[in-house]
Amino acid sequence: MINTILFDLDGTIMDTNELIISTFLHILKHPDADPLTREHIIPHMGGTLDDQLRTFTGLTDVSELVKDYRAYNQIHHDQMVKPFPHVTEVIQELRTRGIKLGVVTTKIRPSTMRVLNLFDLTSSMDYIVTVDDVEHPKPHAEPVLKALAGLNAKAEHTLMVGDSSFDILSAQAAGVKSAGVAWSLKGEETLRGYGPDYMLYDMRDLLKLELQGVNVS
Repeated sequence: MINTILFDLDGTIMDTNELIISTFLHILKHPDADPLTREHIIPHMGGTLDDQLRTFTGLTDVSELVKDYRAYNQIHHDQMVKPFPHVTEVIQELRTRGIKLGVVTTKIRPSTMRVLNLFDLTSSMDYIVTVDDVEHPKPHAEPVLKALAGLNAKAEHTLMVGDSSFDILSAQAAGVKSAGVAWSLKGEETLRGYGPDYMLYDMRDLLKLELQGVNVS
């Protein structure tokens, strides 16, 4: 019985895909290098920004690129992000049923709060774990374990929902159930390769699971 649900943010409940891809393509243009493509970027989405930039550039110190990324991203953010279909209504219904909700993301806290505030979702989340709050980000177990502690939740009654291997592996390492989302840019088949317990084809599929809210008799 599930009474706690943790959500990844980018690519799971928030459609930030094109913002992320366009930002990488913009800041990593180089006249002497082969152009970066969507196909290069998508498999690495879900990891930390620093790790992605190191992968794409081969550089160890990516601090200046991080600044460039955040500057471009902030300018275009509000016009290029939106919740995926039915996210808002499902989150509201889950709260009505007494399900504890949290966010576990590799975004920094300011960016996390910005997108949640933009769509009035901050108050719907009982606990939020960002990359700023942990030593070891996903796919390590630490972010999920931190959320469990913050929510006073038990692993066997918790579900982690995400769009990447980072989410599924973190969930498995923490001993919680996992659900992949079929709208992930990585594709359903890729996610299934990591062995999630569930595959969601629509956010409303969450309401079909065996749920028992902590405040519902």
